[in-house]
Amino acid sequence: MPDTLTRDELLALAAKVLDIEARAVETLKSRLGDDFVAACDLCMDTPGRIVVTGMGKSGHVSNKIAATLASTGTPAFFMHPAEASHGDLGMITGQDLLLAISYSGETAEVVTILPVVKRMGAKMVAITGNAKSTMAQAADAHLDISVEEEACPLNLAPTASTTATLAMGDALAVALLEKRGFTAEDFARSHPSGSLGKRLLLRVSDVMRTGDRVPSVGVDVTLRDALLEMTDKGLGMTAIVDDTHSILGIYTDGDLRRTLDTGADIRSTTIRDVMHTNCKTTSADVLAAEALHLLEENKITSLLVADDDNKLVGALNIHDLFREGLM
Repeated sequence: MPDTLTRDELLALAAKVLDIEARAVETLKSRLGDDFVAACDLCMDTPGRIVVTGMGKSGHVSNKIAATLASTGTPAFFMHPAEASHGDLGMITGQDLLLAISYSGETAEVVTILPVVKRMGAKMVAITGNAKSTMAQAADAHLDISVEEEACPLNLAPTASTTATLAMGDALAVALLEKRGFTAEDFARSHPSGSLGKRLLLRVSDVMRTGDRVPSVGVDVTLRDALLEMTDKGLGMTAIVDDTHSILGIYTDGDLRRTLDTGADIRSTTIRDVMHTNCKTTSADVLAAEALHLLEENKITSLLVADDDNKLVGALNIHDLFREGLM
């Protein structure tokens, strides 16, 4: 078929699709009521997990809803309904809840497993577009996601209906999140490799250099020896400590440039004469994100890590935090 749509016609068609799908989602608000509350209560009261199932496009949406539930505090997983009839029903126990999704409410692969699930004693929530369907009637709670029309011009391909299903799944997941008192910290525990997880879970102790990797010198060494320590440890600075390892000061690459501008002799000048005594420090148990904020706020690139007695226990620089994905 030749391409006959003009630019304006293409944009108008896209806008029409978005309008149809937006109306489909907007209509869902008027259907929220006792069944939605009942669905939430069933999920909350389930001692096991939420088993989400659906076929075809509904299956793809089911996968996403299961993932959203699991990541927001409601243990859930997807079960393929066709595979369920060939052994995967063993995934479900009487302690679980089946969240069954089908726009028609008559999907054969899903309907086939309903009697077995019921005999197990598992509860069921159905999301369909037909309140009189087999699935809706068998469910302990039914969520209606019927739409006036699909965005597909043939009114065949699931478009507005899958968008409405996805939105209803999100509404259920978020309602359960709030009902459980699920926090950002809880979310981070489910996403330890994500940027939010790292910001909320990663501690300075997880990223700091320790032991022989921490640059430190005594207060009476020459500037030359301090520079050798800085070069060897590669952090762009060195701590200055006393005999008990208490922090007395810090000396950085920037300080070196300023010292050389004065014409100081690195072989005769002691680090005591050029170090900063009011250096910024952090503790090992604070969040790495807080350490990053301290670096940015003070426009510095390195931090010493001290214990409660101001003894040196570690060090880090901005590159350590960058490698951990905090920047």
